[in-house]
Amino acid sequence: MEGSPARARGYVACAALGALLCLLPLPGLRTPWWAVALLAALYAGGEQIARRRFAGTFHPVLLAGAFLLAPPAAALVPLPGALFSHVEQPPALLRRIWRAVQSALAVWAASRVHGALGGREAVAASDVPFALAPAGAAVLVFCAALALLDGGMLALAEGLPLRQACRGLFLRSLAPLAVHGLAGLMTAVLWRSPYGPVAALLVLFPMGVSWWVFAQYHRERAAHQATIRALVQAVDIKDGYTRGHSERVGQASMMIARELGMDEARIEVLRFAGILHDVGKLGVPTRLLRKNGPLTPEERRVIELHPEYGHEITRGISFLGEARSAILHHHERIDGTGYPYGLAGAQIPEPARVVAVADAFDAMTSTRSYSRARPVEAALEELRRCAGAHFDPRMVTALARVVEREGWRPVVTAEETRPALPSPAQPSEDRSGASR
Repeated sequence: MEGSPARARGYVACAALGALLCLLPLPGLRTPWWAVALLAALYAGGEQIARRRFAGTFHPVLLAGAFLLAPPAAALVPLPGALFSHVEQPPALLRRIWRAVQSALAVWAASRVHGALGGREAVAASDVPFALAPAGAAVLVFCAALALLDGGMLALAEGLPLRQACRGLFLRSLAPLAVHGLAGLMTAVLWRSPYGPVAALLVLFPMGVSWWVFAQYHRERAAHQATIRALVQAVDIKDGYTRGHSERVGQASMMIARELGMDEARIEVLRFAGILHDVGKLGVPTRLLRKNGPLTPEERRVIELHPEYGHEITRGISFLGEARSAILHHHERIDGTGYPYGLAGAQIPEPARVVAVADAFDAMTSTRSYSRARPVEAALEELRRCAGAHFDPRMVTALARVVEREGWRPVVTAEETRPALPSPAQPSEDRSGASR
């Protein structure tokens, strides 16, 4: 929201107008205000706990409201909790309004689909088997609405393609929302049963256990990200030329992996591999990384040890998995002329072949103090020229497809300047963009 405030505020205003239209009562429909108030109070309390303690959201109550109430009434449930929710980043008011609008629209859509498929009748009759299909459809719509709204905001703020932004958000949130939807359905069925709302609240207790599990997962993931950030920052401080390069290589590696149809877990590993591919430079003397002029053969051999240093540095980081093989082998070449071991063809691990292409592509399309950025088309053409000799043709083709479809924005990686350029006789990069 901070990245493009004018567009973000306009987007929120349009969504808020849509939410207001959704709140208009249906003709002849009586709203059970006591149920709306009780569900809204439950959501508000649960939202405060979930955001402060678990960094999550209290979706089971929202989905229970979608299964129990007509769309306009269900859309009222999230408003108090969202408008008074805990916000850590500014602008707080805009973020609270956005949460309220987003939740109201998603719940309205879910309730609309659930009612159209006969879900409320099945819930009222406590007919769980027949209630599952409408509830499942409602959860899918709820998830899609949240992803579409958030994806639109992300596309505006960061200039990403809408399809790409929405797809990632939808896939990441589908599994947790399916669990929340099942809890919401059980809450709704018990609510309509002879035992009433009090019994329905018992369903929410198991959610505390599941939230605790998810919280542990997110804390572990945050620790992983912090470890990676610390290593990358250390490399950036030591070698100013790599500033920003690591993150972009991680992004390009992820794009290649996704284009090749890899699963999300492996795509994440490839992102880690791209980000940390140069971490071994921490073991290289700083004077060599910042040397003005050509390197001697001995100095070049020292620098060419950085993949092995990187492999050793990350040895104890278990969550990296096969990313360590990419760190070790990303300078190997298909024809066997690379380093550190001169592997060839299929001997080179697949993650390393992905990172090698991503590394060379970003090196060629980034402006540094010793080289100007090449146009994207020229860089892709150079990769194609070297495919089969330096790079895996399959990785080159995948990168070319995704870049031609989604684009690539080269960024200046070094804010520093050096007093002298390397000698043309021994450049810091070879023609294919492989950095030293």
